[in-house]
Amino acid sequence: MVVRLLALLAVTGIACSAAVAAGAHGGRAGAALPRIPALPAKNPAHHGARCPIPPRFRSAFVHAARDTGFQLSMLVAVAQVESRFKPDARSQADARGLLQVLPSTAAWLKLDVDNPVTNVLAGARYLKILLDRYARTDLALAAYNAGPTAVDEAGGAPSAETMSYVANVQQRWAALAGCS
Repeated sequence: MVVRLLALLAVTGIACSAAVAAGAHGGRAGAALPRIPALPAKNPAHHGARCPIPPRFRSAFVHAARDTGFQLSMLVAVAQVESRFKPDARSQADARGLLQVLPSTAAWLKLDVDNPVTNVLAGARYLKILLDRYARTDLALAAYNAGPTAVDEAGGAPSAETMSYVANVQQRWAALAGCS
């Protein structure tokens, strides 16, 4: 798994370097960066299998996936990376709960960050807003992790930590693709 993560980070770094070099050497403004597919192919190992969600949170994740149109596997991957399904998780930045939502974000969405059901819905809705804004899952995930301002200023993932976060979510998402 570490080897796959390092390979993904290397590919991402090369792609970003190429994009920066193209811009510095008179490349077309707005040239398309490599895209990461919006939906991973179904993983035969998990197709039709139940997603690994603690039973007490399953209905919250299913509801949030239906509400936003996301694959259940994507929300599960985010929760695994963000909190390992710990409803009382809290980050240094005060992001809280299963999907590590900031209280200000939950309040903006008129949802309770400390209630696991509404925390999952708040995280899913915020991620949907970011995906609508960036139209790329890698950038939406980077903004979810580091904030949209940091992503806008950096033109992508603003740090190695954020690149690692995006790679971890995408790897778990692909591994779970097709689960229900």
